[in-house]
Amino acid sequence: MAKGLFATDDAIDLAPLIDHSLLSPTATPDQVSQWCADADRYGFASVCISPCYVGQAADLLHQRPVQVCTVIGFPTGATTTATKLYEAQEAVERGATELDVVINLGWLKSGQQDAIHREIALLCEETGQPVKAILETALLTPAEITLAAELCMDAGATFLKTSTGWHGGATIEVVEQLRELSKGRVGIKASGGIRTAAQAIALVQAGATRLGTSQGPELMRQQKTSGGG
Repeated sequence: MAKGLFATDDAIDLAPLIDHSLLSPTATPDQVSQWCADADRYGFASVCISPCYVGQAADLLHQRPVQVCTVIGFPTGATTTATKLYEAQEAVERGATELDVVINLGWLKSGQQDAIHREIALLCEETGQPVKAILETALLTPAEITLAAELCMDAGATFLKTSTGWHGGATIEVVEQLRELSKGRVGIKASGGIRTAAQAIALVQAGATRLGTSQGPELMRQQKTSGGG
């Protein structure tokens, strides 16, 4: 976590925390190119794009510091483990360097804890890339969030991610809960519905170390206008 992150609003540089996300089912190659250019221009942590665009993003960002992130089992998490593994391995072969994996929520709610642990552990071990476990917290109780977070951390996930954005987004309360649970062992990615710099700053102050948003350039403009960053 950046030094001085919780000192003042002005001390928070949002740019290196942003996963500039383009996950609309209607996203086009031209939009992917724009997202990559924006990420490079502003110094975002990554672009987060659908698996079919990983190769394009990797080519555009070759030898640039921006990571190429993609989603696995998105948005339901209900594909088989074998399918998720194939999807993840293919993405890595095409140049993905971070994987946002939706956990199987049905398994969580039916008590199949071992299956969730095995799946996340397998993806971490077989791909060798950072895995951000998407918990879809809007669909979980606080107790289920705790259980899911503990399973994913124990399985080797590098980040706990709040949401796909399809069923609600990140909240201060959930980010604070994940911060308390993780105790700095893993990163926390707040994602879904982040549209203003003020909202982003509040989530960072609550404990987020990454921000998934499609509004990265707008957040930068807002922060510049307000004198922050």
